Amino acid sequence: MLRLMMRTSWLIALVLGASFAAAQAEFSAEIVNTTKAGNPVQAKIYIAKDKMRFESAEREPGAMTGAFIVNLATQTSTVLMNQQHMYMEMPAQAANVRNTYNLFHIGDVGNACPDWLAQARNKGGTCHKVGSDTVNGRSAVKYEGTNAAGDSATVWIDPKLRFPLKWQDKNGSGELRNIQEGSQPASLFEIPAGYTKFDVGAMMKQRPQ
Repeated sequence: MLRLMMRTSWLIALVLGASFAAAQAEFSAEIVNTTKAGNPVQAKIYIAKDKMRFESAEREPGAMTGAFIVNLATQTSTVLMNQQHMYMEMPAQAANVRNTYNLFHIGDVGNACPDWLAQARNKGGTCHKVGSDTVNGRSAVKYEGTNAAGDSATVWIDPKLRFPLKWQDKNGSGELRNIQEGSQPASLFEIPAGYTKFDVGAMMKQRPQ
């Protein structure tokens, strides 16, 4: 489940990410995988100022259900495991969590290239603003770029939501649909009552040497 959440967050922030400053709009939306036939919903996302919540809509055999919550203010992430009624906290020092934070920090939607090129994985890459565009009836700013490895990607960012509406690269493509603007319940970003903390250290000690 954690693997799927991290893959989803990477897809959304494919090249440029979005700003989570005080002006970040609050909304919910479905993340649609436009690479697969039928455009299946891959996940549901909730945005509330400096917090994000991802819920997987994919049901892989034997996969755990739950949510992945990111708090950009405290630089922490929490994985909720619904079947076990447990949660796991991940500090910013974890490499995959830190990369998620970096992807979601763009100061100016209209001039996002400097932030993109400043990311370590994009050193030596390219980025340019294509211009204004429309995605599913919403205004967007289109960008094209390459990372340090030369892999190209395209992202459309919504100036109002300050978030990618559509993205595509060699690995696939996706977009946001069923966007609902408005305040999100605080409970979405909290640990549910009755959930106990998953102790990773204790689990590792119990594993046979």
